[in-house]
Amino acid sequence: MKLKEVLELVEGKVLVPEDTNAENMDIDVSKVAASDLMSDVLALSEPGSLLVTGLATPQCVRTAGVVGIPVVLVVRNRDIMPETIKAAEMSGVVLCVTKKGMYEVCGLLYSAGLQPVYNQG
Repeated sequence: MKLKEVLELVEGKVLVPEDTNAENMDIDVSKVAASDLMSDVLALSEPGSLLVTGLATPQCVRTAGVVGIPVVLVVRNRDIMPETIKAAEMSGVVLCVTKKGMYEVCGLLYSAGLQPVYNQG
């Protein structure tokens, strides 16, 4: 699924980069990590996945960059700190927001066929 489709599904929008282009909106998303614990993201995530989080701090963007996650989606309409925006700009991570909660976002993404990054089954 392309990032553009993900954002339509969850009624989200891109904050960084400001000049959203086709390249950013065409990022392929097939797996999702959802966590507010960045230690779990470091331990369990996969490069190329989407991170869904309620954290609006620079740490979530930095963690995504370390793991190789190209897109961070912040849920619950959180106010994004200027430092978080700066971290996303510097790291090249696409930073998005949605008004929906984490449970609803994860349900929508799973129903659309996206898989969890850590699947024991």
